[in-house]
Amino acid sequence: MKTIRLAVAAVLLACSIPLASASAAEPSNVSRSGLPLRPDSDAAGPADIVGPIRARRPGGKLLNLDRMLLNSPAFAQAWNTMFGTIRQKLAVPAKLRETAIMSIGVLNKADYEWFQHEGEYLKAGGTREQLATLKNASAALKDGKHFDEAELATLALTYEMTRNIQVKPATMKRIRAVLPDEQVVELIGTIAGYNMVSRFVVATGLDPEAS
Repeated sequence: MKTIRLAVAAVLLACSIPLASASAAEPSNVSRSGLPLRPDSDAAGPADIVGPIRARRPGGKLLNLDRMLLNSPAFAQAWNTMFGTIRQKLAVPAKLRETAIMSIGVLNKADYEWFQHEGEYLKAGGTREQLATLKNASAALKDGKHFDEAELATLALTYEMTRNIQVKPATMKRIRAVLPDEQVVELIGTIAGYNMVSRFVVATGLDPEAS
């Protein structure tokens, strides 16, 4: 009897191994919040909406963010237009834009946002040492060793918009001293936009894409 039980257990174990392996290899189609992620295929959404999104992604591969947004194609389209403009058509320096985004990721505990923009920050001229400093958002505000005045003013504006909503007159004066008004408006819009991103990715429970 014992021999039979051992044999049955061995068969069940052998059968379970390939199933577990196959399951682990499959990409997740559900976020941590339980919301579905659209497939990265022709079924992702309407071609006229998905195409422009793919055009902004390396290799045309949809991010988990895109796959979540495409639950509502109209919203995904509007999102892509807005953030395509922020990333490709504004005059505000890329380094300042990415500095604000990284700080927002820390302040709002949006790990997905940090993950997606770490490489962008480095491409924009940031350093690994600056990235490490940005992990402490409060300390970074006063770190003249790692950041110049434009970056410090950007961090102050980002902190106040994200944590306090209201911006102190002194902070507005400070950012206007280093950027023309066109870029100040663009930077404010960028900070507001990426606060929306951070809240969206946290609420929807997005994880970084599998490598």
